[in-house]
Amino acid sequence: MSTVASPRRSFWAWCLESEEPTQQQREDLAAKLSERAGTPIVAAPVPKLEDATLRAPRVRVPDALAPWCATDTWERAFHSHGSHFTDRTRAFSLDFPNAPDVVAHPASEAELEATLDWCGSNGYVVVPYGGGSSVVWGVNPPDASAVVTIALDRLDKVLEIDEVSRAARIQAGVLGPHLEDQLRPSGFTLRHFPQSFRFSSLGGWIATRSGGHYATNQTHIDDFVESVRMLTPRGWWESRRLPGSGAGPSPDRMVIGSEGILGIISEAWMRIQRRPEYRATAGVTFTSWAAAADAVREVVQAKLWPANCRVLDPGEAHRAAGLDGTQALLILGFESDGLSQRHNIAEAVAIARACGGTVDDDEIRVNDGSAAPTGREGAVGAWRDAFIGVGLGVDTSLGLVADTFETAITWDRWPEFDAVVRERVSTVLRQVFGHEPMLSCRFTHAYTDGPAPYYTWSGVGRQGSEISMWEDVKHAASEAVLDAGGTITHHHAVGRMHRPQYDRQRPDLFADALRAAKASVDPSGIMNPGVLIDP
Repeated sequence: MSTVASPRRSFWAWCLESEEPTQQQREDLAAKLSERAGTPIVAAPVPKLEDATLRAPRVRVPDALAPWCATDTWERAFHSHGSHFTDRTRAFSLDFPNAPDVVAHPASEAELEATLDWCGSNGYVVVPYGGGSSVVWGVNPPDASAVVTIALDRLDKVLEIDEVSRAARIQAGVLGPHLEDQLRPSGFTLRHFPQSFRFSSLGGWIATRSGGHYATNQTHIDDFVESVRMLTPRGWWESRRLPGSGAGPSPDRMVIGSEGILGIISEAWMRIQRRPEYRATAGVTFTSWAAAADAVREVVQAKLWPANCRVLDPGEAHRAAGLDGTQALLILGFESDGLSQRHNIAEAVAIARACGGTVDDDEIRVNDGSAAPTGREGAVGAWRDAFIGVGLGVDTSLGLVADTFETAITWDRWPEFDAVVRERVSTVLRQVFGHEPMLSCRFTHAYTDGPAPYYTWSGVGRQGSEISMWEDVKHAASEAVLDAGGTITHHHAVGRMHRPQYDRQRPDLFADALRAAKASVDPSGIMNPGVLIDP
């Protein structure tokens, strides 16, 4: 099989090949970072894949599978990593120590079965691959004697739409934009928009328990799954399509969040909804980060269910929304396919004002079914543009070390949790970078019993040492989150990156039960080993 059709993705940047940062862009940024760091920073040339040296494939593809299997350099290099800072840094340096031996692109369930049977018969490790947007080393091939990555990109269709029940049967490999393109003519949407939307897939969302852009009510992919079909090494696992069931533990819940250790999700029935026509937004400022957090709690506990209920601390509001660095920003948004949101936005704003928030009446935007968008002006619009505009990678290998970590905590523990995490992470940032760190926080999701805080940090370090510096900060942040009582991940998944803290978080007996389930459906332990549990 030849390399997948154009336009190809960049093997090192978060974009298509045609969108890769230019050398001039990198040199311009290097000059700015040199001034900021007080030391020369040199922009290495943009890498060329023909200069990479990959280990020769250790597997010979049978003739029957050859039409959908690839072993060329781009396929193996691109599918050797996800999209984390460390992944892109290593790819920029043409470092591919564990590139898969073969990348399979089955276009039907029969081809998927044939591929998995071949791997199982020979004991080849299998890594399921959706859009490659993992930021936790969830698709990085482990060090093994032979690895086959099975990419689902050719299983990308909406197969059926049930307009009466408002559900759709969708193949797992479809990326976010193509999924919405197929639902749009019928007037529907899945309404699941993670920040990785452009390059992430339905199957990946289900396998990693993805959290979408919407901050309350139905936002996790869990909320949209009606039934799942998954191929395991021992055969098909498919649940009955139902709106709900009390018949024992849910078979879908075993699949959602399984991160490829049980099998390969091929399709799912998903709950869909009419595309919204009525919207309302407002940006409320606070002089106190604590007061802004209280406002979020009051709004979600009133069960108004805003589509957007994000609060940005003063640092985040300055960086991403253009405020002056002294104010926190609460972004409120409501939407509906058939009802005006005037009442809901008015009630939420009243709650926010009672908590000390400020917003002028003429800054509250309401769309009662017209084509006019909302939330595109002012600080709210600036934040929206920053959120959607994921960095392409112009800063890769320029000494700039930046990352995020996210978690969830109950409201009663939130103030102390935030103080502990900020103190511990700030301390290690100062030790690693030698200057006052950039550390900010926002809530990505809000529940009646607690927020999901999302921290962003960065520093200008030593060129060539970016990954080791990142490791120091990441370890400190992960330990601080877990020690303070939070979850090691709210929506980025566990992967191989978060295994140490996940092993401490989950009950030991649950790990035993999960191992038993894996042994039942994957007796040879070939499915994505090293993720969630040891084989």
